[in-house]
Amino acid sequence: MSLRDWALIVLLGAIWGCSFVFNAVLIREIGPLWVTSLRVAIGALGCWAFLWALRKPVPRDPRLWLQLGALGIVAYAIPFALFPLAQAHLASGIAAIINALTPMVTAVISHFWIGGEKASPTKFTGVAIGFAGAAILVSPALSAGGSSQVWAIAACLGATLCYALSLNITRSFKHVEPTAFAAIALTGAAVVATPMAFLAEGLPVMTRPETWGAALAIGLLSTAFTFQIMYRILPRVGATNFATTTFIAPISALIIGVSVLGETILPIQILGMLVIFFGLLFIDGRIRQIWRRAEA
Repeated sequence: MSLRDWALIVLLGAIWGCSFVFNAVLIREIGPLWVTSLRVAIGALGCWAFLWALRKPVPRDPRLWLQLGALGIVAYAIPFALFPLAQAHLASGIAAIINALTPMVTAVISHFWIGGEKASPTKFTGVAIGFAGAAILVSPALSAGGSSQVWAIAACLGATLCYALSLNITRSFKHVEPTAFAAIALTGAAVVATPMAFLAEGLPVMTRPETWGAALAIGLLSTAFTFQIMYRILPRVGATNFATTTFIAPISALIIGVSVLGETILPIQILGMLVIFFGLLFIDGRIRQIWRRAEA
């Protein structure tokens, strides 16, 4: 990838790391389904504003709207609900670390996907190392009998599966203008998420200024703005390389979570994070390049 693409991936990873902190602020006052609904609804409005400002055409094919709306449910509505649900029992930094497994899951899905990126033995080695890191993360909860934490970690893993599937499906819509893609997909997610939030959690009550600030930030910054970049570089860099944004996210989530929210991270969980990152280096191919240079 070019240096410009790597810079954009680092920027996206840093912003998405902040979204875990925004989740932690939001769930102090509203339920996880409303966190999802606000994120996708505000994000959709932001994307429609981008579409209008850029004067991009709006697709008129009803079938395309249904397809993108359904993709929005898998890519956004479900995982955006699973993470805040899990963060009732996990620190934001831990949730972000588990999210770093997305490249591993994406590599496996892409290998078996029709027309997907075939994984090399090196990539599969990275996947195995990554899941070993996840096992290390789970170990404190298992040894302490923390069933709620284990369930929360499983929810985060479910979200990474949604991301991996959606990243591979997205390649089928290369012909759709990126801003229109994001706007329609987020609208589909909002159409489903908002009624579900009303039915399950009732009308939300938001009285704290930081709750409103987190809702606007996660909708406009972590969603509408980042999606303008994501759907433009994804076709260039591929699903597996793009998924390495999750390598950056835990760093910003850990720093803000510990310094601002007062969350705690155990040394063994830091070890798990490092193991996951080591697996990412295998997937990215950097370990293999180092070995080749050493042999040469």
